[in-house]
Amino acid sequence: MTSQTTVDKAPQSPEYPAPAPTKGLRGHPWLTLFSVAIGVMMVALDGTIVAIANPAIQKDLGATFADVQWITNGYFLALAVALITAGKLGDRFGHRQTFLIGVTGFAAASGAIGLSDSIALVIVFRVLQGLFGALLMPAALGLLRATFPAEKLNMAIGIWGMVIGASTAGGPILGGVLVEHVSWQSVFFINVPVGVIALVVGAVILRDHRAENAPKSFDILGILLLSSAMFCLVWAIIKAPVWGWGSGTTWLFIGVSVACFVLFGFWETKVKEPLVPLGLFKSVPLSAGVVLMVLMAVAFLGGLFFVTFYLQNVHGMSAVDSGLHLLPLTGMMIVGSPLAGVLITKVGPRIPLAGGMALTAAAMFGMSTLETGTGSVTMSIWFALLGLGLAPVMVGATEVIVGNAPMELSGVAGGLQQSAMQIGGSLGTAVLGAVMASKVSNDLPGNWTDAGLPPLSSAQAEAAAEAVQVGVPPVEPGTPAEIAEKITGVAHDTFMSGMGLACLVAAGVATVAIFVALLTKRGDNAEAAGGGVHI
Repeated sequence: MTSQTTVDKAPQSPEYPAPAPTKGLRGHPWLTLFSVAIGVMMVALDGTIVAIANPAIQKDLGATFADVQWITNGYFLALAVALITAGKLGDRFGHRQTFLIGVTGFAAASGAIGLSDSIALVIVFRVLQGLFGALLMPAALGLLRATFPAEKLNMAIGIWGMVIGASTAGGPILGGVLVEHVSWQSVFFINVPVGVIALVVGAVILRDHRAENAPKSFDILGILLLSSAMFCLVWAIIKAPVWGWGSGTTWLFIGVSVACFVLFGFWETKVKEPLVPLGLFKSVPLSAGVVLMVLMAVAFLGGLFFVTFYLQNVHGMSAVDSGLHLLPLTGMMIVGSPLAGVLITKVGPRIPLAGGMALTAAAMFGMSTLETGTGSVTMSIWFALLGLGLAPVMVGATEVIVGNAPMELSGVAGGLQQSAMQIGGSLGTAVLGAVMASKVSNDLPGNWTDAGLPPLSSAQAEAAAEAVQVGVPPVEPGTPAEIAEKITGVAHDTFMSGMGLACLVAAGVATVAIFVALLTKRGDNAEAAGGGVHI
């Protein structure tokens, strides 16, 4: 950081000439994209890579099923609660510093997890991972928004979305290789060298960008109210499958969340420098973009949750094989995201977004038809279609949210985008999980009886239903082979009926998202990209 500050006026109209190309390494747009992509890759990868390691962690540390759930839930909860506040930190103190702190903390927390010898420590450091991940995600978007000229921003966000999509879908592959051939700890240790590379490259390449009218103070009460609202909402979503959607405890947390959101909205109209200026949501395209991210994540992450169980527990694939079967999904996101960026630049986001959600709906409908004996070719077709549909949505919705926000709020906008995705992912897993649980509970007793299997006690029936919800046959040790085969058939058929219904619900959510996508348009403030204060 130098002592001299230069101000580049942000262009306010398309007619304003594009900023001159940056000379040297620091602040170079494409090198900036490469730098932030390394850090973003770590966070996105950890969203799914750990799912493959969970069984090994459970066995090694003697954890309960609820403990293992918290390895994932603690991470997503911390991300969802902290993202918007973290975006504000970037707007206030500079996205470069925020990004580098996030990278450092994320890598350190990852190393600490690998060294942990108890499930409690694993969960604590996973929460810290989520908090530091929240710092770097919106900062990455803020850096891209400030560095790239408007005509190249969509392409940059396309590649950025490609990295997130590929990392999310590729997590099970890398996780499977590491768990099978090294250890579950290696899933976390791998972030340490990656984090060091991201820190070194970022320190050399990234240039700090701050808008002239960036916030100068903090809305402490706003942060507390919003964090409380987000925590109670996500906590209720996570715990609803255990408590029950009709439980008073579930609705107590939802009620507290709503009350905190209302108080937050009222306070934001009174404070001089609000955490989230509510005027942002006067933009219909920005609001539609946020809703679209939620709906997309519900359909995608909620549906993907069951696919891994289907591949491993129904088809009997190893972790590596199941990851390889998801390559069509990963590959289409890698190919489709930059192409989507080019298309959105030419025709705007509305048509690509609506088309992408239509393909997503078709893919989820196709996945609802999968059976226990479905071949790899058929599965690959639906996975590839899903990846092709998600690519323009990941790119376009991000551009709509960030591009429709003022330059000085690019970090908050990035936080909104990521918060929407985390809430959607949690909501999708919880809601589709509840659909699965309900279907299994309804169908399993009848299927069990029809197969001529011995009656189960209420405790045995409950344990059997929990196992079947993840595709595991509830076969006790010493069960005769003929009976075990019948139990396996009943379990897999019942799981498939639940997964089919869950995928149909996801297809319905994606269909609703088509109409939301029609409300989007190119950001009015996208032309301001590439300006700001360079320190």
